[in-house]
Amino acid sequence: MKIDLHIHLEEGPYTHNFFNKTLTAIEEVKEIQSDDTLESMHYKAQLFNTRLFEGDYSEWWLDLYLETALKKGIKVVGIVDHLYRFYETKDYFLKYMDVSDSDLGNRQRLWLKQVMTHHLGEFVDFINSQKEKWRSAGVELRLGIEADYFEGGEAELQSLLAEYEFDYIIGSVHFNRGWGFDNPELQNKFETFDLVELYESHFNTVIRAAESKIFSYIAHLDNLKVFGYRPDEALLRPMYERVAQALSENDIATEVNVGLKYRYPVKEQCPSQTFIKVLSDYNVKFTTSSDSHFPHEIGIYNEEIRSLLKENGVNEIVMFQDMKRQSIQI
Repeated sequence: MKIDLHIHLEEGPYTHNFFNKTLTAIEEVKEIQSDDTLESMHYKAQLFNTRLFEGDYSEWWLDLYLETALKKGIKVVGIVDHLYRFYETKDYFLKYMDVSDSDLGNRQRLWLKQVMTHHLGEFVDFINSQKEKWRSAGVELRLGIEADYFEGGEAELQSLLAEYEFDYIIGSVHFNRGWGFDNPELQNKFETFDLVELYESHFNTVIRAAESKIFSYIAHLDNLKVFGYRPDEALLRPMYERVAQALSENDIATEVNVGLKYRYPVKEQCPSQTFIKVLSDYNVKFTTSSDSHFPHEIGIYNEEIRSLLKENGVNEIVMFQDMKRQSIQI
């Protein structure tokens, strides 16, 4: 059974790239052929205006995800959104991100303003309202949240999430010492670090996230490699072992996430093949994730993920409902 538990409905900042990707998604799902005429351009503008008017929390937009799931034979779809999308979490991020009066801090403060666009309750209510429609169509829709973990912020994070009933909570690490390392505008900061020490710091945070036991699973474990800054993996192997041990001892799952493979310079899934083998040796549980942000991308590389897991001795994957883990054969 094909599943995809890491799917987003939208992501800022709202640049020309957002415009182009939105149109590409609609055209691919609806199989619209463009002939580059003025009439075609008017029609594209109409589609984009509909998307903006309807919004990302609309049946019109979510139905494109359902159409794609049906075409690709995906039976369980998990919609999540980043915690930083929601106004209620502003104080949490302002406390743990670097928002100082510096170039880095000013850029990150602006970024947060650009991406924080919704209320958390609005997201929860919308996804829950669509579950029965999806079930009737033959696809199980699950509600998740991708929550950034910061050391020392465990109590605040739990308080933010406690009001809502999710099917699962994904833990993720996108920041190192307050720096959002996967922001393309901030990647030059990699040049200021000893990479081995940077990865050691990152994986220590991942381990703390696992030990917090807040999360159903931890996402994209080695996404620090996003822009290709990575030391020889032989130097990282002991860190992989420590992460795998922490996940295993705390019974926390992870994912094979292909978001970096098709959207970022490193062009590799998370975790790397070497890391997957280490995790498998420790009997860490996996799920499958596209990390898609647009409907045409859901389920991307799903067969490849499953094959990669099998090659490394993994014969089952996990999914979640009502915060309970379920296993299924690959």
